Amino acid sequence: MTDSVKTILQHPLLYLGLTLVAFQGAAYLSRRTGYVFLQPVLVSSAVIISVLSLLHISYQQYLQGVSVLNMLLGPATVALAIPLYQNLGRIRRLMGPILITVLSGGTVATLLTVVMGSLLGIDHPMVVTLAPKSVTSPIAMLVANQSGGIAALAAVFVLITGVLGAVFGPSLLKLAKVEHPAAYGMALGLTAHAVGTSRALEEGHTHGAYAALAMSLMGILSAVILPLALAYL
Repeated sequence: MTDSVKTILQHPLLYLGLTLVAFQGAAYLSRRTGYVFLQPVLVSSAVIISVLSLLHISYQQYLQGVSVLNMLLGPATVALAIPLYQNLGRIRRLMGPILITVLSGGTVATLLTVVMGSLLGIDHPMVVTLAPKSVTSPIAMLVANQSGGIAALAAVFVLITGVLGAVFGPSLLKLAKVEHPAAYGMALGLTAHAVGTSRALEEGHTHGAYAALAMSLMGILSAVILPLALAYL
């Protein structure tokens, strides 16, 4: 490998450009084909992993190159407050059912994970790593780390959960004849966090607002309650 090629591979803008091009290309492919399995996050992740493996680039080197994207995760999450504000009146009228949905749905999703993991003989660190799979990566990693799990692996489970929710969620909701924007958005945001919220926004701003609300409430409750609950396992 020549020095010029090494210089190019070590340039941080290469990884940033690779990420942006891979995601935009995957999003374009998803829109043009409409194929449910061509979910942008899944396709772009596969492309990036393939390129890094082919060029023998370490994950640490790639992560350092896309650090600016990690820094923008916070503002991007805060930006979800825009559809919330635009639908504030509707949300206030449905606050009771919303809270009941988040509490019951979050509890069931977490308990099923813990119970199934225990029945399958999965060890304690892996169970607590799996438990916060339905919340955003930063919160899931924090909860897993505080509970004795593996933070990096928790982020992987969060990604898998989000992709599966975005791929199969809309079809399952259609099969169940769920058409109300609040119910549709809450279901995707509660189970598939940020990826599900992105998918809900494709259906409309109202769907996305409820998905963002469900994701936010689920994250808050998980960050506060889940470490305490997992401590008793």
